[in-house]
Amino acid sequence: MLKVPIIWVLGGPGSGKGTQCEKIVQKYGFVHLSTGDLLRAEVASGSPKGKDLAIIMKEGRLVSNDDVLDLLEKAIREKSLDAKGFLIDGYPREKNQGVAFEKKIAPVDLIIYFECEDETLVNRIMGRAAASTEKRADDNEQTVKARILTFRGNTNAILSQYTDRTLTLNAERTVDEIFCDVTCALDCLLQKKNLEASDR
Repeated sequence: MLKVPIIWVLGGPGSGKGTQCEKIVQKYGFVHLSTGDLLRAEVASGSPKGKDLAIIMKEGRLVSNDDVLDLLEKAIREKSLDAKGFLIDGYPREKNQGVAFEKKIAPVDLIIYFECEDETLVNRIMGRAAASTEKRADDNEQTVKARILTFRGNTNAILSQYTDRTLTLNAERTVDEIFCDVTCALDCLLQKKNLEASDR
């Protein structure tokens, strides 16, 4: 059992969860783990596992959940002694991944879900794509809408399993308004974890 909180951060593409994660790290000193970053770092390391992952990713295949969980477990174990908390960004992506995470690593304390209307997500992504010098193949409106649809189906299934631990926030507001709610939730969670630790 980890003494520090584990928080899953979920939100559609363009929901602003990356910005909120940055602010959480600045204020609370939590370790921010993104599965995409972990995969890229493993590939860049040139390890045997990294070479296998590079082939899978190059061929456009999905990396297995076991491989992703192994990377998350390793990262959490390496930082568990001095971490104040863990933000798991964009994971789980499917219902069974959440179950596997809790079985292999630790129970999740809180899920923060940044809720946005589809239209807002599409407008934000298209606006970001138009402003970017680097054009991504999947930044056309049709593909973006398909990504959002997939995300919605998977996320609803995940959240329905964890209604008692989910905080849904309206992400249509300003960054600071949203972060004010995030701060309230995290302050309460840290207080609860500290009480649990002192009771042991």
